[in-house]
Amino acid sequence: MLYQIIDGTLSFGENPIFSHLNFELKGKEKVSLVGRNGAGKTTLLRLLAGELSLDRDDRRNGPGIRMSRKLTIGMLRQQAFDHMERTVEEEILKRIPTADLYDRERFDYEKEYDRLFTGLGFAKDDKKRCLGEFSGGQQTRIALLCLLLERPDILLLDEPTNHLDMEASQWLEGYLCQYDGAVVVVSHDRFFLDQVAEVVWELEGGKAVCYPGNYTCYRQEKRKRMELRKKAWERQQQEIHRLEQVIERFKHKPTKASFARAKKKQLERMEKVEPATRDEAHLFTGELTPLILGSKLVYEAEHLKLGYDKTLLELSLRIRRGQKIGLLGPNGGGKSTFLKTVVGLIPALSGKGKLGNQITIGYFDQHSARIQSEKSVREHFLEHFPGWTDKEVRSVLGAYLFRGREAERRVSDLSGGEKARLVLAELLESRPNFLVLDEPTNHMDIPAKETLESAFRTYTGTILFVSHDRYFIRQVAEAVLIFEDGQAFYYPFGYAHYLERMTRESGSQGLTARIQAEDQALVDSFRAVPKVKQHRFREISTEEAYEDWRLRLVREKMEKAGERLEELLRQRESLFERWMEAGECGNGDQGAEAGEYQRRDGLGEEYEEMKVRVEEAWKQWHEACMEWWDVWGM
Repeated sequence: MLYQIIDGTLSFGENPIFSHLNFELKGKEKVSLVGRNGAGKTTLLRLLAGELSLDRDDRRNGPGIRMSRKLTIGMLRQQAFDHMERTVEEEILKRIPTADLYDRERFDYEKEYDRLFTGLGFAKDDKKRCLGEFSGGQQTRIALLCLLLERPDILLLDEPTNHLDMEASQWLEGYLCQYDGAVVVVSHDRFFLDQVAEVVWELEGGKAVCYPGNYTCYRQEKRKRMELRKKAWERQQQEIHRLEQVIERFKHKPTKASFARAKKKQLERMEKVEPATRDEAHLFTGELTPLILGSKLVYEAEHLKLGYDKTLLELSLRIRRGQKIGLLGPNGGGKSTFLKTVVGLIPALSGKGKLGNQITIGYFDQHSARIQSEKSVREHFLEHFPGWTDKEVRSVLGAYLFRGREAERRVSDLSGGEKARLVLAELLESRPNFLVLDEPTNHMDIPAKETLESAFRTYTGTILFVSHDRYFIRQVAEAVLIFEDGQAFYYPFGYAHYLERMTRESGSQGLTARIQAEDQALVDSFRAVPKVKQHRFREISTEEAYEDWRLRLVREKMEKAGERLEELLRQRESLFERWMEAGECGNGDQGAEAGEYQRRDGLGEEYEEMKVRVEEAWKQWHEACMEWWDVWGM
């Protein structure tokens, strides 16, 4: 036990925040605090930091807070600097632990400072800039840097990723996981919590409940506990009803009056089970199926050049029915431009892009949510679906979290996130077969995001979307399309797998599974080829048998080419590692060192030969895929 709150009570004036709260922090635990707005997450951080004290409570034994030793506690603050005329370097170095220029501690401090500065997304030249020249978000990042350099025993972070891009957030995740101390985080970035948190404490009703694991584990466990609590409450209600009937039946009978009184006492002494609070998010269980199936080929682009005045990107790709693709890439890389080009809002600079037959598009961007209406949410929704009954409208709106009185609110009174949720509900319920979405969950709270994630997962049509919410991308995207340096790359295994491979292969020749977008349809087809069925439940026609036979032949050829390519890629990676190891010469004599260089040159030649073999294998596999595609598409 590092830090413990026992039976703690805290209130502001007459407003109670915590009522006999228990909280514990162990060793180097990485803890996340979650709960609704106003539940007391930031208040608990301030209590941990020593800014607040527990109320006096006669029911509590002891001071209420225990620490295993004297601890250093650091908390990230939004306004951390008093002297804006100082440069970043002056501000950082004034906090240096030693004045000796040649001290090892100073060397380690400056080395860590350099690593943190670039890791948080700053350029080295920024060190010479004054603090006042940076934006508020950049100043918060510099404050975070100062806090990390102090290396307190307990690190308290309130929304640390608010002003970080994806790359800096990923870097911070890795840093905190390796941090040699305890970390307590409040964040709405669920992906960040998944990567960092080992324990989740939920604040609700002035209490704290502990859930082991990361954010996803917490959500799964909470749903299980809520379901068990709901069943326990229902069983108890049945038992209460039964006892009340027994009491009512026998209380007026002289021979049974004592029996009735005993049952009444049993009822009074019964420890009541609190009813389970309803999960704010709604999970869709059935399928959301498009009204029209549409063609297998949803969208095809051939040497399509995107941009306005100049070309941002050129790509060739095929999007097939049922694919859910998330777009990744830096701001200004062409992601939103591509979506607008796909739906026909802007023309391509050159090349060809076309939709498939009977493709119906549902398009959403940030302008879609700027709706103004004096009508209620229910009336506005009914305008889009005039044939629905009031009961049907309320049921659907409830599934998208417009429950009860929420459905009677004026549309104009809704927040930006609520308006976006209403528009997306209308879009999903109109059932197009191709959804094109640009930042669909911006400004939404977590229950709204989880509801829409559930809806998009059950939707059986095609989705192409852009989002900066990494958790949303992971939950919805089954493949990712990366826009990078004017090129498009396709990764067919989902966002979580992509990040894992990127981390594992960082610094090598790149991801072998990441391929040019123009080949992605071939890879999808290669992975989706059905195996030959061992049993048939009906007789097939001669024509079908002939087609199966042709597909089997080309599939076997394609599979062999793919296996050979994979084997050569493994050999190439192994050769590259041996070549790198041979470059680190030992401290032996001159002859041994010369022999080592000679060995490395030999491996280099072998590696170049292997690259040629890999290219040739790739061409053979590509040709086999094309052959399969031609046969399958006939």
